[in-house]
Amino acid sequence: MEKNCLNCTNVRKVVIIGCGFVGSACAFAIMQSGLFSEMVLIDADKNRAEGEALDINHGVPFARPIKIYAGDYDDIKNASMIIITAGANQKSGETRLDLVKKNISIFKSIISEIKKRAYKGILLIVANPVDILTTVAQKLSGFPENRVIGSGTVLDTARLKYELGNHLNVDSRSVHAFIIGEHGDSEIAAWSGVNISGVPLQKFCEMRGYCDHEGNMKRIAEEVKNSAYKIIEKKKATYFGVAMAVKRICEAIIRDEKSIMPISSTMHGEYGIEEVSLSMPSIVGKEGFEGHVPIQLNEEEIKKLQKSAQTLKDILLQNEI
Repeated sequence: MEKNCLNCTNVRKVVIIGCGFVGSACAFAIMQSGLFSEMVLIDADKNRAEGEALDINHGVPFARPIKIYAGDYDDIKNASMIIITAGANQKSGETRLDLVKKNISIFKSIISEIKKRAYKGILLIVANPVDILTTVAQKLSGFPENRVIGSGTVLDTARLKYELGNHLNVDSRSVHAFIIGEHGDSEIAAWSGVNISGVPLQKFCEMRGYCDHEGNMKRIAEEVKNSAYKIIEKKKATYFGVAMAVKRICEAIIRDEKSIMPISSTMHGEYGIEEVSLSMPSIVGKEGFEGHVPIQLNEEEIKKLQKSAQTLKDILLQNEI
């Protein structure tokens, strides 16, 4: 792990590459957070970046002082974080993995420009398929793995907590649960370790008078997995939820919180999985990824995780990455 990468940068400067729905929503959420004093927006369509910067700047008087402007790759040099949202949008009926070829091509251009500037900060990959593109960004950049992470299943996990909170009629912040594996159709709800403020899930369900435990778990896991498809069908794109997830990851890094989040990072033998990026609970701090956290998984969950990893590896092999 490369140490103290933020010490080589302006910790209060962030760059967002890609000013579509997701990028602009991330910029808006981050502006409100007060984490940064400088934000650069980069897009292939410079007018779009300028328009988003102007629009968000008009809200600064209601937030905290921050300089927001449209820039180019020369502006990335001393940024502490680069958030990459650029890529083709997922359309109704498409899976995240359907975007592979289009977005790998886009990433080759982006990462090439970043590498030319001897960038020393952290790359946060948000574009889909996020696990594949995290691996692509790591390989193309040559940066240490801890400095190239994906937003992974942070949003999926929030969706799971939200659904469980509604189901159990409790504050979703009191729900402790993870979605692991691919940010996509092979994701796994790690039910073995779910608890509500320390109370095992099944016991809490019984306290609430629920008896169809297996049926409810299956229904909720499907709702979480299909959330994006449902939103895309109704409003053509998802962006507010992921923007909040990105803001939360930024907080953990900039504040060196050592928070545990299911970001996408490379596996090296854990659960028999090698050389592929996927989401597992990880310590997130100023170094970016700072280590995996072992969680309770049963045999079936481990098999599903290994299958999810193989799905991603097959895609990587098909695309010669």
